[in-house]
Amino acid sequence: MSRVAAFVFRRKGGKGWHWTDIVTWVWLVGGLFIMFGPAVWLVGSSLKTPAALAEFPPTILPYVTQKVSVEGFDKPFDLYEVTLDDGSKATLAEVRRIGIVSQMVDPKAPGEIIKVNIAQRTPVREMSFATENYTEPFTHFDFFRYLWNSVFVTVVATLITLVVNSMAAFALSKYEFRGRTAAMLVILATLMVPLSVIMVPLYSIVSALGLFNSLWGVILPTVATPTGVFILRQYMLTIPDELVDAARMDKASEWQIYWRIILPLTAPALAVLAIFSVVWRWNDFLWPLIVLSRKELYTLQVGLSIYSGELNVQWHFILAMTVVTMIPVVLVFIFLQRFITTGIAGTGLK
Repeated sequence: MSRVAAFVFRRKGGKGWHWTDIVTWVWLVGGLFIMFGPAVWLVGSSLKTPAALAEFPPTILPYVTQKVSVEGFDKPFDLYEVTLDDGSKATLAEVRRIGIVSQMVDPKAPGEIIKVNIAQRTPVREMSFATENYTEPFTHFDFFRYLWNSVFVTVVATLITLVVNSMAAFALSKYEFRGRTAAMLVILATLMVPLSVIMVPLYSIVSALGLFNSLWGVILPTVATPTGVFILRQYMLTIPDELVDAARMDKASEWQIYWRIILPLTAPALAVLAIFSVVWRWNDFLWPLIVLSRKELYTLQVGLSIYSGELNVQWHFILAMTVVTMIPVVLVFIFLQRFITTGIAGTGLK
């Protein structure tokens, strides 16, 4: 960071900015906007009312039109800044709108109806946070049941994935046997097979095993991942074989070598795979949608689809619950991000 800062603030001869400084600033600002812009927009939109979400052009912050109570009327009306025909400006409340004509009144003197073209009025806006977007789903939506299902699937699938993939990586990195390279190539070749190709036979197997409409039917078919095997194998290749040989000379069993020596030394790569696994399972939508048909078994991503009706999509609830579902993944990343650089860098060494 110090080198980047020195480069950014470097001056040419102490008399002005060099063109490379401007390019660097543009690159930094553009990169930050690309990284954090969508997240900021998501959080801001999750606090908007349905009417605010339908406005164009859209705004990042949640603004609403101010309302004012007018004597003689039961409900409050929207407040507008209006340019009158004589060029003067006034703050009026809109009683009704007919086509391009808005019928308005002065809140202080509501006896006279003033007709104004809608092009001559500008809404008086204020910032307002629609917190009910977060509270209503917790009261009218079985959020905690879906949250528990997602947590169970994510945690259990991640633990099984770490064990299964680390065992396969241990065998492929520390054992010499005929066909080891071919086995690794076959595992990597499965990366080219998309889920849509094996979806039907995989569904048939899950149904034949009695795992349909079961969270285990979501977990078990996805625990063995070629990406995880590759990452762990490449990292285990950096562990000296002399450690394994010394352990065998000390009468350590293969399980003890795997559990007490290899796994602790592979912790950075395991953390990287854990982050990937959490993101995969937590955000998975298609496979749980296929396996689960009972509403009480839905995961969060599938449960959110109930807000998307045939004729109406409740975007304010979907955006708010999307922000909530992002929180666990962000927390996992924050706590384990220090292992990412170490783990990924180590997979390329031998």
